[in-house]
Amino acid sequence: MANRARAWLSAAVAVLALAGIVVISLPAAPAQPRAQAGQGQPMGAVPPPSESVDTADAQRATAVTDLLRRRAAAMLDRDEAAFTATLDPNADPAFLDEQRALFANLGDIPLDTWSYGLRADDTLDVASLPAPAADPTAELWAPSVDLRYALRGIDQTPTSRPMGYLFAKRAGVWYLRSDTALNDLGRRSWRGPWDFGPCVVTPTAHGLVLAHRGSQPMVDRLVRELDSSVEAVSEVWGDAWPKRVAMILPDSLPEMRALVGPDFPVESVVAVAIADRVDTARHTATGQRVVLSPTGARALSLSSLRVVLRHEITHVAARAETVDGSPMWLLEGFADYVGYRDSGVTLAQGAPDLARRVRDSGPPTALPDDREFRARDRSLDLAYQQAWSIARFVADRFGEARLVALYRAVAGAGPISASDTDDLLRQVIGMDRRGLLQAWQGYLRTTLR
Repeated sequence: MANRARAWLSAAVAVLALAGIVVISLPAAPAQPRAQAGQGQPMGAVPPPSESVDTADAQRATAVTDLLRRRAAAMLDRDEAAFTATLDPNADPAFLDEQRALFANLGDIPLDTWSYGLRADDTLDVASLPAPAADPTAELWAPSVDLRYALRGIDQTPTSRPMGYLFAKRAGVWYLRSDTALNDLGRRSWRGPWDFGPCVVTPTAHGLVLAHRGSQPMVDRLVRELDSSVEAVSEVWGDAWPKRVAMILPDSLPEMRALVGPDFPVESVVAVAIADRVDTARHTATGQRVVLSPTGARALSLSSLRVVLRHEITHVAARAETVDGSPMWLLEGFADYVGYRDSGVTLAQGAPDLARRVRDSGPPTALPDDREFRARDRSLDLAYQQAWSIARFVADRFGEARLVALYRAVAGAGPISASDTDDLLRQVIGMDRRGLLQAWQGYLRTTLR
């Protein structure tokens, strides 16, 4: 099987609606391509190889790699003096203050790994950047740098995040000068919770809650629900997943946006399940986090919060088995099924729009299309309510184990043809899409009459 590694995002958008909530998950937009280094040569102009240039590049890469190694070691050893020694003393004072705060904010984070990877062959042309005022002759360099880190007890494999670092050489010594100077060149530094304030970590048997000071009441709610939510998901999905979940509670919407992506509608979400990289061929996922809204999550009742957490943890559990491009009605319907399971919320209570439609004009005439899950109006709620009702129908008619088998078969196949989808449906539940539609319609007429 071809390597299916990719980064993607799913989000839970909770909308208070009568007796329940509607939980929505959407894939992230594709990552923007990296800016490319250097300028092209006119066609036919090929400069001769230069051993001195190659040697200089190698020396520069070696020196900056050593700088990053010392920076990482200082962070893990909690050696602030060694950490600040890697910073350009003539850098913007605001940058130096932010770096000192970053070091302090990471003090309580349980880290197994904190390191950097440098790719000297992916270097930006920094000729347009202003020269350091204190030393106009200082040499600047902007190679590609990735931060690699792992939370202890959570990340089995370190996750990787891009950092837009600019380095400066003065008096023969290389320093880190800025992590924002390359923004206009298309290379930005990822921001973690520790970039926004001191972090407080509360461990549980099945994970941890990472928040900031002053959030203890909400942290206590999350801590009480995390382990039971993991166990509830495992009752359906099984134990073949790490069963370790990191929940992050930001203090502000800008912080949440930094964690989940600049284009995501953070104003309307209450929880987001993210992953940095997923490889379904190897059944691995790195950097999985459940990010809570700083405002929306606090407004949820206990029962609504429980549904949201179990929905999102279902995405965490199933992520490594889920191929991008799988039918959204299955992905989100399954997560909602697990979220609402044992909640006591009936289909009519949790799917009021669908219930109204069935009463007024009859059941839907087709399975929800993926495009419906990208709508911006009430039809979006209807799409998710339909997806949940399909999952409930399969579980009620064929049993919960068959619903899980259907998810693994279809979501594990990814984007496939309609005929292949029909084949998988027949193999698992004995009916194709047309048969599923007709049986589901009958279920809705009986259940929502």
